[in-house]
Amino acid sequence: MNSYKKTADNPDSVTEELIRSGRAGDKRAVAKLITAVEAGGDRARSTLARLWPYTGRARILGVTGPPGAGKSTLTDRLAKLFRSRGVRVGIVAVDPTSPFSGGAILGDRVRMGDLTPDSGVFIRSMGTRGLLGGLSPACAGAADALDACGFDIIIIETAGVGQSEIEVASAADVVTVVTVPGLGDDVQAIKAGIFEIGDIFVVNKSDRPGADRAAADLKAMTETDGNAEKRSIPVLLTSAAGNAGINELYGAVEERFEVFAADGTLTARREERLRRVVLSRVRDGLDRRVIAPAMTDPRFNDRVGEFLARRENPYEWAEELTDSLYSEKMKGNRT
Repeated sequence: MNSYKKTADNPDSVTEELIRSGRAGDKRAVAKLITAVEAGGDRARSTLARLWPYTGRARILGVTGPPGAGKSTLTDRLAKLFRSRGVRVGIVAVDPTSPFSGGAILGDRVRMGDLTPDSGVFIRSMGTRGLLGGLSPACAGAADALDACGFDIIIIETAGVGQSEIEVASAADVVTVVTVPGLGDDVQAIKAGIFEIGDIFVVNKSDRPGADRAAADLKAMTETDGNAEKRSIPVLLTSAAGNAGINELYGAVEERFEVFAADGTLTARREERLRRVVLSRVRDGLDRRVIAPAMTDPRFNDRVGEFLARRENPYEWAEELTDSLYSEKMKGNRT
């Protein structure tokens, strides 16, 4: 018998029971909660609303960088260090989307397979679904689900799409940027876009030629950056495959969280993240209730030909329609 089956007299019992089970440590329940978030629509909105009172305790670490930098191996090593200290770890491993199924290719989960049996670790692979920022659209919701279910630290590993991986900055408290020697111009490989979001820089695969030079270049960039905060950014050498430099990286992560908690950075970032979430929900609601209906409004469809013939101005008409929709909405509120 499926213990999560909805009942006719309580259609929301599935969500409430899943939350109770997930918070009690049931990995299957956690997986179902994240699936509900990924599904989108009313079910996702309802699930996230019910999870919200239980969130706000977990720390979120972003791990980003170009493809082939060894991010998943580094995440695996970090997770094991956290676990050795009794910390529950949730991992959202964002993989490229399969062009056939639309789902994650699951490469990261395969590489971290030996963590799966650990009851204190939960790994979820998610597809980017074509999003260029390196994250899945449901990534923040998945992090909320893991937070609500009692995971102490959540590691978000991005897909590795190169210089456009800046969205992780809006989803994480601390961001680690991983690069490797031998990318050609190592500085240019990370300068455009993701250099500005890094709180820790890691030159992984440091046994390769050029690792010291790459680290030196990064140090020079952080020391000459106009932002005073950038001058104190750690630049570390690691070899995740050989488990070298991982303790130092763990120490740097803990230090960043402590510093950011003390100087207000952590609170400021979480406030900004909350603003983004609320505005995103508002835009979603407006799109469903106002924009989508407007696209089927005869007043719009009847004018397309006029726009094409340049007999009417689409920009002016759009403003007029917006004013009209707003006036109708306000009139409805008054009545």
